[in-house]
Amino acid sequence: MKKEIKVPDIAENVETGLIAGILVSKGDKVVEDQSVVEIETDKATTDIPSPFVGTVNEIKVSEGDEVEVNQVIMIIETEGEESQDNEEDESDDEASDQDKENKKSAEKEEQVDDSDSDSEEEETDEEEDGLKEKSSGKEKNDQSDIPASPSVRRLAREKDIDLDQVEGTGPSGRITTEDVEQFAGKSDSDQANDDDKKANKTKESKREKELSTDFAKWGLISMEPMNNIRKETAKNVQQAWQTVPHVTQFDEADITNLENFRKQNQDKIAKSGGKLTVTALLLKIASLALQRFPRFNASLDEENNQIVYKHYYHIGIAVDTSQGLLVPVIRDVNKKSLSELAAELSEMAEKARDKKISSDEMQGGSFTISNLGGIGGTQFTPIVYSPQVAILGVSRSQYKQVLVNDEFEQRLVIPLSLSYDHRVIDGADGARFLRWICDVIEDPFSILQ
Repeated sequence: MKKEIKVPDIAENVETGLIAGILVSKGDKVVEDQSVVEIETDKATTDIPSPFVGTVNEIKVSEGDEVEVNQVIMIIETEGEESQDNEEDESDDEASDQDKENKKSAEKEEQVDDSDSDSEEEETDEEEDGLKEKSSGKEKNDQSDIPASPSVRRLAREKDIDLDQVEGTGPSGRITTEDVEQFAGKSDSDQANDDDKKANKTKESKREKELSTDFAKWGLISMEPMNNIRKETAKNVQQAWQTVPHVTQFDEADITNLENFRKQNQDKIAKSGGKLTVTALLLKIASLALQRFPRFNASLDEENNQIVYKHYYHIGIAVDTSQGLLVPVIRDVNKKSLSELAAELSEMAEKARDKKISSDEMQGGSFTISNLGGIGGTQFTPIVYSPQVAILGVSRSQYKQVLVNDEFEQRLVIPLSLSYDHRVIDGADGARFLRWICDVIEDPFSILQ
């Protein structure tokens, strides 16, 4: 029995995606829940599993194809229920044959009606339109394929209307008398506005083409299309940069004690299935800071001129993947222990890199941490992840000579950068928030209270 695999409802507000990979070939045996196709959306890359056991009979898509929800992407030949299927197929064939006969009869009746109507009106149409046809030589467009009755065609000719421009509201898009009358009733100003819009679109299109640089004239080039995640990232950061007035506050924290604390407890945390990293510790510290400074855990409602304070603490963690930047969200950080946070952080980062993370797992964040310390750099200015109002950037720690109790000591120092929305947060508040985080980093035992 042949069964279809369709694109499932992947996530809310996701209607289309790109085929990122086909994991099976025609003739392959598949088992239930085996991944057969990778689909890339603007949120993440998702594996589509086979709901059946059987053999791949037909693959209806190729890599790079854009597909929609409920579109058939593959046919699986399953075993069993053959006799019942044959009976169903036969009954379906009979029904199909009957439908075809009915359709042919209906088409014949329609052709007879149209031909009779055409013959009755042909003589009068020839007299009325003979001079016009002679002067024009032939009609502007061949409108024989347009779904409209002879009377509707005659009305369109009388009003000098091109039926190609009329949108039909009848069955199967058929153009009715009302459609023609409504089109004819458009005011001159409406027509002029339509023409202006078309002209503006044409100018914009030409301008875009003119601005495109021909880099090949200077040497060899190659091109790579942007994947959905990259396109979505580009759109989001551009919108955030253009709409959010960014301010970035910089500070440094002596991380020596925190690093000692991390090393002393890493084996204990490992037994719980996680890895105690600086990012895991910063998750806990950030949740405490957000509770102390609630404006950093808010969003701006521009339409109603109000600030929305969130009483949940869901923190996004930026993860570098082969697909691009993904931001899984750790929920209810304030309610979880360091062991739980470390384990969940490791799990979510692995899912993001393995293309297993869902769109829902990247939604609902109220604050974000971006840690580039493992790569390098001394400082950077992260872009606020709108509609959030703040993001914490973490750079690589390094040893410095620090004055402690009137004596210089070699201490491990970590650079931090806090970008925030200046419409919601003032500079003094930004400095206090970041300094408070630095104070807790320098006294890590306070996070156990």
